Amino acid sequence: MIVYGVALLSFCMLLGTYAGNLLGGLLGLEANVGGVGIAMLLLILLSNLSSKKFRLNAVSESGIYFWSAMYIPIVVAMAAKQNVLAALSSGWLAVVAGALAVAVSFAAIPLISRLGVDDNTDSETQ
Repeated sequence: MIVYGVALLSFCMLLGTYAGNLLGGLLGLEANVGGVGIAMLLLILLSNLSSKKFRLNAVSESGIYFWSAMYIPIVVAMAAKQNVLAALSSGWLAVVAGALAVAVSFAAIPLISRLGVDDNTDSETQ
């Protein structure tokens, strides 16, 4: 059932929000510090734990995997939108720094992809 996935997602989000608020309070901030990240880690941990510890039927497991797969991209998109809005309202320096970071990241993709290529693969087949 997809309901189990929603229940697990809700539990992780509530616990992550509480832990993030608690961490923010310990740091002297009136903010949620890392609550979404904590919730994502809990969701990954509990969704993988469920297949080992709990005996759920296939439909229930598919609901848990569906929502755990949907949660991370949605949260990343929401966080990216907030970061863009904050950068736009902070001034041009933040916008330029963000654009520069994206450009450097795109330029680094070919370099990183070459790290995984083994040059000795052709000599082994000959």
